[in-house]
Amino acid sequence: MTDHTLLDELIAQEQRLVFDAFNEAVAWDVGVALREAAAAARLPVAISVRRNGQRLFHAALPGASADNDGWLDRKCAVVDRYGCSSLRVGEQFRVAGKSFDTDSRLDPTLYAAHGGAFPVLLRDTGCIGTIAVSGLPQLDDHRLVVEALEQLLHGGAA
Repeated sequence: MTDHTLLDELIAQEQRLVFDAFNEAVAWDVGVALREAAAAARLPVAISVRRNGQRLFHAALPGASADNDGWLDRKCAVVDRYGCSSLRVGEQFRVAGKSFDTDSRLDPTLYAAHGGAFPVLLRDTGCIGTIAVSGLPQLDDHRLVVEALEQLLHGGAA
């Protein structure tokens, strides 16, 4: 039997990290918070914040490359399609004993169910965009986004 602990945690994060409003100013605040956290830790990441397909914030820190932008696009495509975090989608396939790359029947050059892209969840509306990081191991990419959202939405409370 597969362990559901990570999947349960990912679902709880999505239930907790919900916006009451999300506009260009909020997207900027999210992006800046992520950039500041990554810069302070000297992390070689690229950051993207999008709403309904429109890129509202993008930054690349020293050490990030164009490959990271490709990963951002592929991870965000998973969030756009499934409405939940890219890590959660990958974990759902793993818990079911399947592989996203083969069992989703989606083109792996366009979709990557690896951690780092989180849905912009708007209360009473659902998923309207993505907040994503690429450049670290997938759990660290995901954690960086979640920690920034926890701080912005709940003052750091988990």
